Amino acid sequence: MIYQITKGIKISVVTNNKGVSFKDKTPFYVYSYAITIENNSSDTVKLTDRFWQIYDSLSATEIVSGEGVVGQTPVLAPNDSYTYTSGCFLASNIGAMKGFYTMINLDTFEQFKVVIPNFQLITPYLLN
Repeated sequence: MIYQITKGIKISVVTNNKGVSFKDKTPFYVYSYAITIENNSSDTVKLTDRFWQIYDSLSATEIVSGEGVVGQTPVLAPNDSYTYTSGCFLASNIGAMKGFYTMINLDTFEQFKVVIPNFQLITPYLLN
């Protein structure tokens, strides 16, 4: 597990290689990731947007952004946590992701960015 803390918000990431999938005889490497967002601050916050950079060693960097995560804009009171799972398809068996969430402090209405740490997407046999 890898994690990053920004303004009392802890982002933890666990990745999983799901094997290979084929589309029109072209192989794609499938990865899933579970992200837990923990509010260790004393304020209530809401996740409003996401921004991702997805690196693939055989492809151009893909940018993904939009409202919320997996169709949700979770509100986290102090000591609350929220976990979701998502995934991506890469042309290669080596890649990485990083980004940030835009959040709003519902007590002060301050908008701020929370760093999603850089995490690797690597086929397990490459780790030996």
